[in-house]
Amino acid sequence: MSNPVSDIKQSITALVRAALDAAAASGTLSACAELPAFVVEIPADTSHGDFATNAAMVCARTFRCAPRKVAEAICQNLVLEGSGIERVEIAGPGFINFFLGRGWFSEAVHSVLAQGDAYGRTSFGNGEKVQVEFVSANPTGPMHMGNARGGAIGDCLAAALDWAGYEVTREFYVNDAGNQIEKFGRSLEARYLQIYQGEDAVEFPEDGYHGDDIKARAQEFADLHGNRLVQADGPDRRRELIGYALPKNIEKLRQDLESYRIAYDVWFLESTLHNGAIDQAIQRLSDRGMTYEKEGALWYKATENGGEKDEVLVRANGFPTYFAADIAYHYNKFAVRGFDRVINVWGADHHGHVARLKGAMDAIGLDGSKLDIVLMQLVRLMKDGKPYKMSKRTGKAVSLTDLIEEVPVDAARFYFNMREPNSTFDFDLDLAIEQSAQNPVYYVQYAHARICSILRKLAEEGVSPRACTADELDAMDGPFETELIRCLARFPQEIVETARSYDPAKLTKYAIEAATLFHKFYDKCRIRGEAEPLMQARLNLCLAVRTVLRNVLTILKITVPESM
Repeated sequence: MSNPVSDIKQSITALVRAALDAAAASGTLSACAELPAFVVEIPADTSHGDFATNAAMVCARTFRCAPRKVAEAICQNLVLEGSGIERVEIAGPGFINFFLGRGWFSEAVHSVLAQGDAYGRTSFGNGEKVQVEFVSANPTGPMHMGNARGGAIGDCLAAALDWAGYEVTREFYVNDAGNQIEKFGRSLEARYLQIYQGEDAVEFPEDGYHGDDIKARAQEFADLHGNRLVQADGPDRRRELIGYALPKNIEKLRQDLESYRIAYDVWFLESTLHNGAIDQAIQRLSDRGMTYEKEGALWYKATENGGEKDEVLVRANGFPTYFAADIAYHYNKFAVRGFDRVINVWGADHHGHVARLKGAMDAIGLDGSKLDIVLMQLVRLMKDGKPYKMSKRTGKAVSLTDLIEEVPVDAARFYFNMREPNSTFDFDLDLAIEQSAQNPVYYVQYAHARICSILRKLAEEGVSPRACTADELDAMDGPFETELIRCLARFPQEIVETARSYDPAKLTKYAIEAATLFHKFYDKCRIRGEAEPLMQARLNLCLAVRTVLRNVLTILKITVPESM
């Protein structure tokens, strides 16, 4: 699996290091024990070079001479034969610019076509076992807009990690225990009793769940089982109502997420932790001197591990806290199931929980640095140029199901990944359904469909793409072809950077850039009517673009239309 950009960066790095060693050996530069790290990157203006390095700048102090002199020594000792680099130039105070020969660009096109559906995959992750936990909505009601964004971010991040060479597990943590489930039971109980005794006769819990979904579940139970629980003891009544409603709610979560194209590898039930795992985690903390008793409760010394204040693990009534369950859950991830890295996608309102949970991993004997948290900000829905807050069905906040009834899943998944997770943005519902170049996802899909249309029309004229020689591909040396090929060559590295930064927005931005460069290429470079070798070379480039667009949309789980 090739990564043209990473490969040439590594090659340039090796050439520069060899040149510095040669310069030191010849006495042009003084000998040094160890070279400092330097970078090789694509410059903002590629007319100045395809790649550039700051090696001379960062090595100037080491060699005790001006950066420009170091740059001259490097260039004098570079061995470019067989490297794919055509020439080098020194710019400014000592930057070195590298200009690639046409062979590199032609080989990039060949790599895309040769690897096809696998182009973009790399071994960067070395098979490291990674878990991505995202959404994990309470099963006490419908998913909201934060879950919609978290779902798109988490699922696309997991896909990018998979393509980058990690072994990835997608996980949903089901909060089926604790206070929220008790509240769920009291809410169901009140709605059930109100069916038979009237709303005025049965007071609804002040902190209960007021959604219509609670009424619906209570009515379903009544329709099936009648009034037999009216005279039952409260705990028994609530237990049976929860036993009926909770599995249905969890299944509804699963169905809604599948309609959003998210399929989890693991649905982990919090209740399973209450069968000894929480007690064991607390005992491990105690054995390590990380707990103490105060006012009848058991406390964790969070302040000794990055927390702002100490935290209760077991209340005075003997019940463990949510934080204790969270510690046990993450201990399970690392110590029991053996994940090398764990990534949680959380709402920004959980930012205060990040340091204390990472610290708890250190306190229990694990490595908190292997727990990464992606914090995402809120989304503001816009319609007709105004904030859109109300659900047509419930009169409350817009849910995930409301959203995907309003806009295509393609648009939702693309739009939620158009900004970095930690940035807020406005989701334009009108633009999301617009079929025009103003709609980013439509614009990208149209580029793919346009290529398919080109191929169909040529096929009708008896023209089919064929494999091209390196010389034929080398003839595509115009600026629009070159920039497009350069973009295609970056795709594997874009996936690596997405995996490294936990930011799927890099992929949507890349997709838009690739589509834009293709449309420019097609508008400026003829295919039909050119001499057969150049026509075929440009057809090969079209095929390569189609492959890359298909692959990036596949990662995002967005449909790849062949006509629009």
